[in-house]
Amino acid sequence: MAGGRVLLLGLGMQGRVALHDLLASRDIAQVTVVDGAQVLKERLPKSDKVRGVTLDASDRDGLAALMGQSDVVIELLPGRLSLPTAKLAAEVGVSSVSTMYYTNPGEEDPAKVAARRDELAALDEKAKKKGITQLCEFGMDPGIDLALSLQAVRELDEVYEFYSYGAGFPERAACNNPINYKFSWSIEGLFHSYYRPARILKDGAVVDIAAADQFAPANMHYLDIPEVGGRLESFPNGDAIKYIDELGIGKTVRSMARYTNRWPGHGAFWEVAAKCGFLTEVPVKVGQAKTGAAQGGAGEVTVTPLDFITALMGSQKQFHYADSERDVALIRIDARGKKGGRPARVIYQIIDYRDLATGFTAMSRTVGYPASIGAHMILDGTIKQRGLIYPTDVPFQPYMDELEKRGIKVEHVVE
Repeated sequence: MAGGRVLLLGLGMQGRVALHDLLASRDIAQVTVVDGAQVLKERLPKSDKVRGVTLDASDRDGLAALMGQSDVVIELLPGRLSLPTAKLAAEVGVSSVSTMYYTNPGEEDPAKVAARRDELAALDEKAKKKGITQLCEFGMDPGIDLALSLQAVRELDEVYEFYSYGAGFPERAACNNPINYKFSWSIEGLFHSYYRPARILKDGAVVDIAAADQFAPANMHYLDIPEVGGRLESFPNGDAIKYIDELGIGKTVRSMARYTNRWPGHGAFWEVAAKCGFLTEVPVKVGQAKTGAAQGGAGEVTVTPLDFITALMGSQKQFHYADSERDVALIRIDARGKKGGRPARVIYQIIDYRDLATGFTAMSRTVGYPASIGAHMILDGTIKQRGLIYPTDVPFQPYMDELEKRGIKVEHVVE
């Protein structure tokens, strides 16, 4: 659709990339960006195509009014706001794109999992009735990895093993702190991913891994990627089992897992931190209740360990990238089975680096660009499906072509 109007919610690292891409497009007439006043003042570029609006994302009436003036919404808000924003978009009747899970990957309560499933089914039904598309999990991981996963299994007649890797980490030259890692996306979101249970399939048996055991040596292996400089630690990343049916490999697959990668030594620190409770959200009291002016001090406060470690590490310069330092984004899909009666292996791989000219990190590129691409594909009709959809529902080759145009290159190997 030429002259498309986009509502962009959030101007963080990924939002800046999405906005950059939208403003460069001849098909986009106007972008309305919603964020805090200071963020807009510091980051909003000067362009006739863009306007900034200061609004709290929890202001449903204000947000609904802006949605009603738009053809598609790109939501890049904190995860807790993603599903409520999608529901509001469905009520208004406008298509939306989100890079977040609408499920809760860390939820272990069966009743809550079932309730969320019913919630998403209702959202899907409403979106279909409104004739709109709600595309979620359309970032890097989840996102690009899922699209590549489906394509990889389609290239095999039978799939026996399936492994997916998704990671962002500093290139070797930028590894200059005790944990060989720097933040390139939401710190809170990262630590949530560091403390969630995982499920894998190993030799035909489902293996459940507790959140505190994610970084245990028994659950880790090494992945050798010479292109980035050597071996990487690989840790289980969420529930891989739920993707078996989505990929259509349930009848043959014997081993399946999804992993996150870091430089060696990273996991040892976080295994200890996780088992000591630093990643939990159970409030603890700090200090003592004080009375009388003579006592002084702030008195007793309540804080969660997760909030504390997020603030502590997020405030330190050593855990953030300098302007001259690059991060690496890695996606690797490895499917093994048979093709034409012979053993075969399909590998898809993306290695992307920070663009020092724009300052955009590899992680923000591989999340922000897909968000913009998703909006473009909805507007121009490339995505025709209505309702709640996922990366595996998006036409594969047009999507890969758009990533290539933005310098995100996909390597494809068949053995």
